[in-house]
Amino acid sequence: MVSLFLVVLAAPYCVSAASDSLGWHFVQNGTSGVLALEAMVVSPTLAIMFNRPGNDPLQINGHPAWGALWNFETNTATALDVLTDSFCASGAFISNGTMISLGGNPLENLDTVPDKDGLMALRIFEPCLDPSGASCTLFEDPDNIHLAEKRWYPSSARIFDGSLLIVGGTHTPAAFYNIDPANTFEFFPSKDGGVPRTSDFLERTVPTNLFPRALALPDGKVFIAANNQSIIYDIEANTETPLPDIPNGVRITNPMDGTATLLPLSPPDYIPEVLICGGSATDDSIPSRNLSAQTPASDQCSRITLTPEGIAQGWEVEHMLEGRMMPEMILLPNGQVLITNGAGTGFAALRSVADPVGQSNADNPVLTPSLYTPSADVGQRISNVGLPTTDIPRMYHASVSLTPMGNIFLAGSNENVLIVNESVKFPSEFRVEYLNPPYMTVERPILQDVPSQIGFHENFTITVDLPESLNASTVQVVALMDLGFSSHAFHSSSRLVFMTASLSEDKTTLSVLSPPNNRVYPPGPAFIFVTVDDVSSAGAQVMVGSGLSPPVPDQGVSLPTSL
Repeated sequence: MVSLFLVVLAAPYCVSAASDSLGWHFVQNGTSGVLALEAMVVSPTLAIMFNRPGNDPLQINGHPAWGALWNFETNTATALDVLTDSFCASGAFISNGTMISLGGNPLENLDTVPDKDGLMALRIFEPCLDPSGASCTLFEDPDNIHLAEKRWYPSSARIFDGSLLIVGGTHTPAAFYNIDPANTFEFFPSKDGGVPRTSDFLERTVPTNLFPRALALPDGKVFIAANNQSIIYDIEANTETPLPDIPNGVRITNPMDGTATLLPLSPPDYIPEVLICGGSATDDSIPSRNLSAQTPASDQCSRITLTPEGIAQGWEVEHMLEGRMMPEMILLPNGQVLITNGAGTGFAALRSVADPVGQSNADNPVLTPSLYTPSADVGQRISNVGLPTTDIPRMYHASVSLTPMGNIFLAGSNENVLIVNESVKFPSEFRVEYLNPPYMTVERPILQDVPSQIGFHENFTITVDLPESLNASTVQVVALMDLGFSSHAFHSSSRLVFMTASLSEDKTTLSVLSPPNNRVYPPGPAFIFVTVDDVSSAGAQVMVGSGLSPPVPDQGVSLPTSL
């Protein structure tokens, strides 16, 4: 057997069969119909998108739609009949494969749309086997199924029992800073008798703590960052452990959005590391009307290892090639991280600084993505060599996701309150782009006979067809991925867990060991990708765990040591 565990690439990309490809390149293909300020892959062929009720061009039941399914096969959108206002909501899968969209906007009282108040809303999209999406529906019952507290700009994370931790937000829409904060945690399905838990951390981080960055850790605890602070939250003990402040006063949550991700988890120890990039070092005691759309965004990236030794060492600082306000980071199947989107100056939100550009609080879009290689040395991890430049700004209210095909879907961007298409610098953006990695235009590994469901600490096999052009004895990894929910410069529940694997002597069968337990990978849907010789396969969808509704019990085996 040829061992596949575990080599993560060091920058730059190794030269391989991908050298014969078209390289990294953007492709425009289709229009989204609704402004995709939120997006999430919900099946091998579909992504769900949400905007706010308003004047989007896609119609349903005689009025503008504000939700839609994007079909990756046809590059077309099918309108969804959304009941409540989904503007500035969060979302994630739960353990049975259902997608939950949560929170949103109050009733907008527009003559053009029949929306209902979304501040406490729960929008439920159950698994749908229709590859076209034509028979897929969204369920809402706001009078009976709703949050415990009003939440605009909340965050969420799927946790170890397959339920959602819901973090923060505000009780009412704010022009800029959080002035009526929901400084609490709650869960879906509800825990604690439906009573939200108060958070000293969220209290401390007002007023720049909208869309907190919440990341489930492999021991079941949760890392949360807001403003320039961070904690580890122990759900079971209901305790908050402060971590070192993010260096140099950089604030990384709305309205000074940087972005954050949990770096790939690797066996046998699955040691968690968090990366935070972008944002602003601006003092949040300054009134928004004294701020400028030309204020430089931060180029800082901060990384911390969440072990006792790593926490004592603190954050390690490095720098992007440019400042970015409202960037987003996408985990790639080989373990690298794509840094994309954002503005070089200004802030999030609309019409609230001294010198907005039209309605935009930001300016100078960053049009060239970068790659971050976690295994490289400090100062050599970030590069845009070979990366293309787009002509479409993706700033406020944009979304992005890795797709099951292995390329990157980019949609949305709206620096306007409603849809504006006239001659402004930043019109509402409906064009859909794909950023294609080099492996999209070469022969790729093909996965077959992938089980539809896997347990924890379980051996399983995959039949693999490897092109002769690939060197199967070089760099190969098997990745289990949650592709996450994209909104407001953050990818909720995004996750990559590498799995130990071996390749048969005839190079046709992979023997794979699934993650040890439901804390390393919270139970729910995933995609499996295989990377050989720097060429990644398309993803195969699997259900990880029992597939039962939350809360589910602990499964698998414990890690050797507690983090």
